Amino acid sequence: MDRQRGTLINKAITFFTIYGRNPSFDLIHVSQDSPAGKLSTKLQSVQKVVKKKIESAIRRFKKYSDRKRAIPPDFQPGDKVWLASKSINTTRPIKKLSERWLGPFEVIKRIASHAYHLKLPQQWKSVHPVFHVSLLEPVNQSAIPNRHQLPPPPVLVEEQEEWEVAQVLDSKLKRGKLLYLSEWKGFSEDPERTSWDHFQPYQLTRPCQGFPFIVSW
Repeated sequence: MDRQRGTLINKAITFFTIYGRNPSFDLIHVSQDSPAGKLSTKLQSVQKVVKKKIESAIRRFKKYSDRKRAIPPDFQPGDKVWLASKSINTTRPIKKLSERWLGPFEVIKRIASHAYHLKLPQQWKSVHPVFHVSLLEPVNQSAIPNRHQLPPPPVLVEEQEEWEVAQVLDSKLKRGKLLYLSEWKGFSEDPERTSWDHFQPYQLTRPCQGFPFIVSW
C-alpha cells in the first residue's frame, strides 16, 4: 500500500509540475461504493497527502532561503576579523599545521556590500586582499574553537617560502633515509604539530645540532 501510495504521489506531483495545478475529479455522479468511487476516494486522499507535502517543502525552502539571506556583518575600517583558511593556499609543511581560521586581520575598507579589503602580511603580497564577507568572522567571536593567531611567517630561501624548524626532537632511519622529528617555529605549544622530515645536508647544520648524521641500528 505504501509503495502504491508513493507511486500515486509521484504521478500527482508530475501533473502539478506540468500543468501548474493539482488534478481535479468530478465525483458528483460517481457512487462511492463502485470501484470507480473507491478509486476516486483514494485519489482524494492522495491529493491531500501531496498538498501537505508540497506545502511542507515550500516552508522548508523558505526557511532555508531566509537563513541564506541573513544580514551579513557590517565591518568598519579598523575592525579585526578572522579569515577562513579555505580561501588561502598555505605553504605549511603538513596539513595539521593549517588552521580553519587565519588572522586576525585589519579591515581597511568595504569594497561592496559583501566584500572587504583586508590588511594582509607582507609575505602575502601575491594574495588578492579582497574577500567575500562569508569568509570573515569578527574577532569578538574568538571563543569559537580553531581560531588562532598566525604563526611566524615563513622564511624566504632562494625566493621560496620555507618554515623554520624550532628544534629537532629525535632522529631515525626509515627505508635508508635519515629522518628528524621537527618542531616548527610558532607551534611549540602544541606537541601534536610535529613531523618527521628528511633534510638535505645543507639544511642540517643548525636544526640538527646534538643529533648524529647517522643513526645506529
